[in-house]
Amino acid sequence: MKPLGPGDPLRLGPYRVLGVLGEGGMGKVYFGTDAARQPAAVKVLLPELAQDEHLAHRFVREAQTARAVTSPGVARVLGADLEAGRPWIATEFLAGPTLDEAVERFGPLGDTAWRELAGSLARTLGDVHAAGLVHRDVKPSNVVLTSHGPRLIDFGIARPEHGLTLTRTGQIPVTPGYGAPEQVLGRRVGPAADVFSLGAVLVLASGGRPPYTGAEVTAVLYAVVHGDPDLSAVPEALRYLVWPCLAKDPAQRPTPAQVAGAVAAPHGAGKVWRSGPLGEEIRRRETAARRQADDEARAGTRTLTATGAPPAAGLSRRRLLSLAGGGALLLAAGGGGTAWWLGHGEDTPSDPFDVPPAVHVAAAKPGSSAGTPEPLWGPHPDVADPGSGPPLPVGDVVVFAASGGGVAARRVTDGRAAWQVDAAADAGYLSIGDRLVATADADGTLRTFVASTGSPRWTADADAKRLLAADARHVHLLTSEGALRCVSTATGRVQWTRKPPLPLTGGAPAAALGAGHLVLCTDGGDVMAVRAQDGVRAWVRKGQAAGALAPAIDGGIAYLGGHTLAAVDIAGKKEKWSRDTMLPVRDGRYGWGPPTVAGGVAYAVDGDALKALKPDGSQAADPVIVAGVAPPWRPPVVQGGSVWLVESGDTGVSGYPRTGPGNAATATQTFPLTGGQARYAAGDRNRLFVLNQGTLLALPVF
Repeated sequence: MKPLGPGDPLRLGPYRVLGVLGEGGMGKVYFGTDAARQPAAVKVLLPELAQDEHLAHRFVREAQTARAVTSPGVARVLGADLEAGRPWIATEFLAGPTLDEAVERFGPLGDTAWRELAGSLARTLGDVHAAGLVHRDVKPSNVVLTSHGPRLIDFGIARPEHGLTLTRTGQIPVTPGYGAPEQVLGRRVGPAADVFSLGAVLVLASGGRPPYTGAEVTAVLYAVVHGDPDLSAVPEALRYLVWPCLAKDPAQRPTPAQVAGAVAAPHGAGKVWRSGPLGEEIRRRETAARRQADDEARAGTRTLTATGAPPAAGLSRRRLLSLAGGGALLLAAGGGGTAWWLGHGEDTPSDPFDVPPAVHVAAAKPGSSAGTPEPLWGPHPDVADPGSGPPLPVGDVVVFAASGGGVAARRVTDGRAAWQVDAAADAGYLSIGDRLVATADADGTLRTFVASTGSPRWTADADAKRLLAADARHVHLLTSEGALRCVSTATGRVQWTRKPPLPLTGGAPAAALGAGHLVLCTDGGDVMAVRAQDGVRAWVRKGQAAGALAPAIDGGIAYLGGHTLAAVDIAGKKEKWSRDTMLPVRDGRYGWGPPTVAGGVAYAVDGDALKALKPDGSQAADPVIVAGVAPPWRPPVVQGGSVWLVESGDTGVSGYPRTGPGNAATATQTFPLTGGQARYAAGDRNRLFVLNQGTLLALPVF
């Protein structure tokens, strides 16, 4: 970070300029803050280039086009304009390490992190291309790792309309080793060039070195055009994924969507950016950046580094110089949904997006498989609303609709009350990355709270009628007008809103999120899937069930109950297999219930039998005859070595072995319940949480 010097502006548009982040071949990048003290990286053309009217207008026009990219995987353009003859572009400010820095310090990424990186970057490139842009400079130093996932910076700013590479005289048109052959040769550049660069980036991420090297730049460029990539350091299981990206012929390379579908990151893979040494480094940098930006903006100083700050906790000069293209948004406001801070007092953070890590809770000791289980705690009567949805375990608490209104949480270890907040519980509640709980109020405002403490965080004006599904990056919901809407957890802004492929005007649909798609089953039993990144229709399957049965997603496959148990390849849009029911649906009874997938095995009730099926549809264990299962269906809960079912009448909740020596006529364990059908169960870390009318309790599993 450098102080301002002679000729540097004090203000660019709404941004007060505080220092110089870096200078490149075409522009200079300043650190600035707006009137709300929100930081930004503000880039201007070099003075000699700013005098070129055609180039200056192209600079701004491309930035304005880039604003159409709403992907959470890019550093969002905040504004662009001409200022005293010097065009400027303001982007979000990212504080995490770049990919090359991370690999240099922590070594190649593990399999899960690599697949999450590959899928995220591929989806982001798909968003960029859909906006009519080509990045043209995908490389490790243009990938910034944040706690919410990788972010791609510096895209599309100098892309000419004719598709040829725009450079200054004497400059190499690509980053050696990462630019595609057609870029090296100065030919027309299309989206396939970004896929080539993506492949080269993924080679470095998995093996620690780039696919093309040489003693001189010309040797590297020659190897890109004529040689084969060196994949010897790439794990064998990943080579087949990157090799097609590095094809010499652009037409032979896969699309970003094909790459994203092939890498198949496991469920919850996004947590890798918040765990381990790399996650700790990301968190430390982001925390330091937020504090420094706020302190410096208040003080009006023109330096970003606080005196006496330990280097490990701050921003290195090298990192600051790499921020020429963008940065992480600390507080969002504006069109498409507004985020703002809710509360006041001691729990009010300076940044509503500053969320503490998930609280780790040790798994409970498995109980005996004989007799009636003794509750771990409870029953606690009259703590929940009789109409509450299923209990939701989130870290060290279990969440439910509170008696008397609102949403409440109790500790999973002992059942003690943790917190209670005002919310429209009938809109539902969701976990965001095991760190936040999302709810909605009577006005449709999406509200979030720290799971462990109930401390409020960001909100979004989302017109939320029903919360559908969430992961660490997005919350998907149904609006009062029956539209599907996606809100980014990184900014609190509405990312997209779309009319669903099938109307959702009846009861609340059942939803699942995974494999880059949101899958919904309507109250009429029709199933539809939309792409999570933009809400575009993927496929529709009518007449699957007699009602809204929750789908289950695992390994890119959607498992659907109803008239059949069907396994559908989500990305490929094809049915892999289906199994008929023993007892056809009659009067809303029988058929296949909603499935649960655990350990690659799908568990579901078929009529009066609990069945377990492998990913290929073959039987994983002998069926188990059950008693008392009746609509409304509840999905099985798999914990430890047992599968639990909520049953009807006074039967209660029963546990069955996941594997066993043949058929069983009765359950291994049953905990009796009374009070009708308003009962649910959920499990986490060897604990089974049961809601029966307004009573909450926790049972051991075996």
